[in-house]
Amino acid sequence: MLQVTFRLGGTVSRIRLPELGPLREGTRLWEHTCFEVFIAREVGPAYHELNVAPSREWALYAFRAYRERADAPRRRQAATPEVSVHRGETHVEIEARLRLPDVSSAYEDAGLRIGLSAVVETTEGGLSYWALHHPRDKPDFHHPDAFALRLEPPPARS
Repeated sequence: MLQVTFRLGGTVSRIRLPELGPLREGTRLWEHTCFEVFIAREVGPAYHELNVAPSREWALYAFRAYRERADAPRRRQAATPEVSVHRGETHVEIEARLRLPDVSSAYEDAGLRIGLSAVVETTEGGLSYWALHHPRDKPDFHHPDAFALRLEPPPARS
């Protein structure tokens, strides 16, 4: 299970936040306030992207290589994340939980590279881009070097 918590603090009233709703699949979430998790094996070009929005909408994308979209994950229904959202006057917190083997069996016993990022939209419509690491001057969350967090493979089962 991969569990990620994003916490956005500051003057929340200046951030454009969609209405909170039921957990459901969405599209083009990156055009507004959205949090993203990029998942790749330690070796190889394939990866997945999970987007979660403060509305509880989510989207999951598969890529064969850098920005080369693949077919939808085989087990899309099983790969539905759990998403919880907590909003306060000074912060928004989103927690996403996703069973990685439901996304791809390649993740079961592998070391992983993870990219964490956010798009934040202001009430005036401006967008800012945040990430653990921006490998270039212009934000590019898909760049392999942006997958800056390393997770060791799980211990061997006996």
